[in-house]
Amino acid sequence: MATSHRNGDARRQYQLVADRVRALIAAEGIAPGARLPAERDLALQLGVSRPSLREALIALEIEGRVEIRGGSGVYACAVPDQGDGATRALGESPAEMMQARVVLESAVITLAAARVTKEGLRRIEEALEAMRDDHAHGRKPVEADRRFHMSIADMGGNSVLTGMVGTLFDDRHSLISSRMSGRVESTRTWETAVGEHEAILQALAARNPQAAAAAMCTHLLASHGRWLGEPADMVTAAL
Repeated sequence: MATSHRNGDARRQYQLVADRVRALIAAEGIAPGARLPAERDLALQLGVSRPSLREALIALEIEGRVEIRGGSGVYACAVPDQGDGATRALGESPAEMMQARVVLESAVITLAAARVTKEGLRRIEEALEAMRDDHAHGRKPVEADRRFHMSIADMGGNSVLTGMVGTLFDDRHSLISSRMSGRVESTRTWETAVGEHEAILQALAARNPQAAAAAMCTHLLASHGRWLGEPADMVTAAL
């Protein structure tokens, strides 16, 4: 649960967990260059979920307090004293952001499926084709991906909800979200994501609200699972 800090603002879960990791490093005298306990053990020791711990470790890496070495572990770094030592906010929690997207976009696509138009489908198809083209040419199709989701929201016919979809999508560019996604995004993960978007489009074309909502939920949970390196069902349990 988030708590308030000096300025009265609620602190995000990853900030609280990061503070606890930093306190553990100090309490156990983990020297610069030494490896922290394995992620599973550290999560159990702190009594937190692995997704929360991973976000905290990313935040600490951004601050230069730890180094995450893929396939090797997490290592403490030597850093100068920095004020009260509290981890600063680096954007919304990627897990909470994705949870919000699952709730919001599953509802929005239900509206869209009930209001399908030829023009609306055409715009969604064009966005998907742009994603395919970007992927085929080795480009990350982030902008086309955004157009895909925004086109669905537009077809839902509620400008407030459309604005919320855009705001949540754009939070992927926050420092913590972009660092987390950048570590794992690849040609293979984008290929999988394009396939998930195709399933969403098919459900919309069939004017099937239940199938469309299920396809959107599956895609968003799988997307976050790819960020974490976890199966979608484990991500669902953690959200």
